[in-house]
Order: sequence, then structure tokens, then C-alpha cells
Amino acid sequence: MQEEEEELFENPPVWAVFGDLMAGLVGIFVLFLVLALGFQVELAESLQGERQRREADSERLKALEYALAGPLAEGRITFTDGKIGISGNILFGLNSAELQPLGVELIRELAEPVRRYVENRDELIMVSGFTDDLNIHDDNLHFMDNWELSSKRALTVVRELLKHGLTQEQVFGASFGESQPVAPNDSESNRIRNRRVEIAPLPRGASRKS
Repeated sequence: MQEEEEELFENPPVWAVFGDLMAGLVGIFVLFLVLALGFQVELAESLQGERQRREADSERLKALEYALAGPLAEGRITFTDGKIGISGNILFGLNSAELQPLGVELIRELAEPVRRYVENRDELIMVSGFTDDLNIHDDNLHFMDNWELSSKRALTVVRELLKHGLTQEQVFGASFGESQPVAPNDSESNRIRNRRVEIAPLPRGASRKS
């Protein structure tokens, strides 16, 4: 009898080992279930936060578009995904970086809606200058090439925005010359489209990487 008890102690029944194994597997299953549920909750909260952020951004874009209704209806600007496009002919004369009176008036109209749009956001306003592909014809040699012309024009618009409420921490200029045309430079009407200034929001992190 004693020998049987010792043998039973040394070699426990299979069902006891199986029970221990099942208990361990159940424990692992419960652990994975808890982790999965936690991940689902975290994912749901993340998606909800992203959805709310997108809705807020959409409302801000709608508010900006509403504020720009006047110049949009008059065809003085375009507005696509938060980016304001302005024909260079409205802002500047030929081979000039000095704002025309209509250009000054337009930038003054845009300044306040743009300022409200970027306010309390981790974003900057980038003012970009673009030209067509024609070489500069300037007897006074004010500009060496299209890069310099587009740079001076962007800077002129930046300074005008600064006069009307934006700060140096909110806005900067960029020059693209004849690169990145929006239409082929094969006609005067297309070249007019390419001679433009764009005002667009940009995440601060993206500006630091560039």
C-alpha cells in the first residue's frame, strides 16, 4: 500500500497533469483576451480622436472658405484643400515684385481669415512664388532669373501679411521659380496660370524637415 502511494506521488495521474496544462492555457488565453480588449479600446479611442480632429479641420476649412467667399466669387483667388491660389497678374506687374494696388487690397482681405485659420494651431503659413518658363527680360537687371523673381514676390506678400495681423512666427516665404507648373507652358493663358502665388498651411514639423 505504501509502495502504491509512493508510486502515485512520483507519477501523478495524467488527468492531474492535463488539468494543470489546461489551467495554464486558460490563463494565457485570458491574458491574450485582456490584451486584445485593451488594444481594441485603445484603437477605438484613437480612431475617435482622429475622427474628431478631421471633423474639426473640416469645419475650419469651411469657415475659411466662407470667409473667402467674396474674392472666390469674383475669381480673384482659387481655394483647394486649404490652399489659396492667386494669379500673379493680379498682384504684380510684368517682371515686378512690387504689389499693385489691387494686390495690396486683396492681401489685406486675405490676412484676417488666414490669421484666424492658423491661430492656436501648430502650423505655419507658407507663401510660395511661382513663375512661367520665360526668361526674365529686364533692362535694369532687377532680377537675375525666375528663382529670384519668385522669391522676391513671395517675400513681398509675406511682408504685406505681416502688416495686417500675422506674425513672423506664423508665416514664411518660399521660391519655386518655373518649377511645379500647374499647366504646360505652351500658351499665354497657361503661362498666366503658372505665374502665381500660393498661400497654404504647413505643419511646423514638415517645415523643419525641409
